[in-house]
Amino acid sequence: MAKRIIVLEDDEGIRDVMHLILSMEDYDTTSYDSVNAFKNRESIQPDLFILDVMLPDGNGIDVCRDLKGLNHVTPILMMSANASRKDIEQGCAADGFIEKPFGINQVLDKVRSLIEGIN
Repeated sequence: MAKRIIVLEDDEGIRDVMHLILSMEDYDTTSYDSVNAFKNRESIQPDLFILDVMLPDGNGIDVCRDLKGLNHVTPILMMSANASRKDIEQGCAADGFIEKPFGINQVLDKVRSLIEGIN
């Protein structure tokens, strides 16, 4: 069965690229463009969350913090063009961070390391 990934990203182009590259690696990807849409999603338990930091109706650090409070098992990968790794580490206990712009292999390597256990 394919590993499930939820992506929270407001930029349509980045969502499309994430969906494309993750689908090519046989990951089942569902994406949301806002915190509100994400919070109102159907009950899906993914193998990984990928969260943007800056969103139109909130921020991914708060979402990360909420998720970690509910389920500390599912890994969370944060991504941002503006926030630093230090900002993320201080804001929530994310399992990984990718700076935008990112490379395809960088994303895939990080995803594999978080949900496939490949170091």
